[in-house]
Amino acid sequence: MSIASPSITTADLGFSWPDGTTVFDGFQIAIGPGRTGLIGLNGSGKSTLLRLLASELTPTHGTLRVTGEVGYLPQSLTLDTTVRVDEALGIHRVRAALHAIERGDVSEHHFTTVGDDWDVEERARATLDQLGLGRIGLDRTVGEVSGGESVLLRLAALLLRRPDVLLLDEPTNNLDLAARQRLYDAVAAWRGVLVVVSHDRELLERVDQIAELRGGEVRWYGGNFTAYQTALAVEQEAAERMVRAAEADLRRQRRELEETQVKLARRVRFGQKQYDNKREPRIVMNARKREAQVSAGKYRTMQTEKVAEAKARLDDAVSAVRDDDEIRVDLPHTAVPPGRDVLTLREAELVHGALAHLELRGPERVALVGGNGSGKSTLLRTIAGHLTPVAGESVAHVPVRFLPQRLDVLDDALTVAENVARFAPTAENNVIRARLARFLFRGARADQPVGTLSGGERFRATLAALMLAEPAPQLLMLDEPTNNLDLASVRQLTRALESYQGALIIASHDVPFLRGIGATRWLRMDGELTEIDPM
Repeated sequence: MSIASPSITTADLGFSWPDGTTVFDGFQIAIGPGRTGLIGLNGSGKSTLLRLLASELTPTHGTLRVTGEVGYLPQSLTLDTTVRVDEALGIHRVRAALHAIERGDVSEHHFTTVGDDWDVEERARATLDQLGLGRIGLDRTVGEVSGGESVLLRLAALLLRRPDVLLLDEPTNNLDLAARQRLYDAVAAWRGVLVVVSHDRELLERVDQIAELRGGEVRWYGGNFTAYQTALAVEQEAAERMVRAAEADLRRQRRELEETQVKLARRVRFGQKQYDNKREPRIVMNARKREAQVSAGKYRTMQTEKVAEAKARLDDAVSAVRDDDEIRVDLPHTAVPPGRDVLTLREAELVHGALAHLELRGPERVALVGGNGSGKSTLLRTIAGHLTPVAGESVAHVPVRFLPQRLDVLDDALTVAENVARFAPTAENNVIRARLARFLFRGARADQPVGTLSGGERFRATLAALMLAEPAPQLLMLDEPTNNLDLASVRQLTRALESYQGALIIASHDVPFLRGIGATRWLRMDGELTEIDPM
């Protein structure tokens, strides 16, 4: 039976990985009914927190209490392709008992198995239909559905269970636009506690509040993602004003300290002159000298403390301002003159049967959309030369680089700098490091093994390797680049691509991102490549 008021609370929660890396220490959070969007930088602990709430991980110390039944949709989802759909939905035993009763088997254990769930098949079909999976029969196997459909299938299983607390970790990854819309609708209709980790701005517009995980603490913002952005902008403007005021105060305190030291130095010289002239008895002059030294020391200490306090206030003010490092891709060799031939696809039949005809000229920016399995990735791999068309031709007239979804073009055992050197063998080490700084790999960060990088860092490293390659890419193709990137990384990528001067083809379901990079042409792949109006 569903409880009246499901909730999540933690007190002094701590968690560390076996290697000693601390993720949370003294962590506090309280979440009641409603839809909460949990955001934060890659590596801030969002997925770890959901796994703790779902009891997949055990806290190192502290308390964690989740009131009510929990449903959890992990970011990386692997379903056994041999199991039937009804088993994946968790209804196979009840369904088998129902069918046995319908055949006349009135054994008591069948009725016990069914309980009050006599309409389970109707509810299952209605839930599948709600998520656009109505065509999938309950007797089919999971292997017959696409990767995106398997995510929706797992969500359907959770909705059928009617949990009190629903935890979703990047649920829109690998979902096409139609599937995303169905998930948006399911989230908007949810009643109870829902916590969703996502970088999908459209999804975050459907939540009631934003919880930002930063530095092991949560900051709350009422409303959806737009409201969060507005509140954050106001916060940052106030923080920057505080920095300016603290800087002015520190300059004033330092100036007063310098003036104090000058005054004290003058007094010392005057006192020494009086002493040398012996205008008063020596014992009186020595007493005055000691008194002056004590007074000067106190005054100097007071002024020094004021400077230290002003410096501390400045440090506090600076810490409140977000680090907005940006990737810079001001690479002149990537520029493509207007009108120059970049790509020709002439009546190309792709490996899986899709047809493509396209002429790309100059620094055009192409947004490639389409359903899961429609052939977008196949098209990009064909243009990159990884696949050969069955018929027709695909000719790239400029250097091409392709960033696949799996980010599997780097060697995990090599450092970031060593990987870039593989793509630019004639570039000197100091040149590589100077260029890597543009991608936020400065100093020792360039010496990190790729295998130790977070998802966002790995993406930046891969993008750096491709952009800094020899010859410089004048056609850059990205396949679902915003998958698994936090919102800050998506902003960094958007700004980086704004300064890229070559041609772009980006396959993505993230429409706000495609708008943000200034797509000049929109193409849909659906058995055939067709041009569509901007979304």
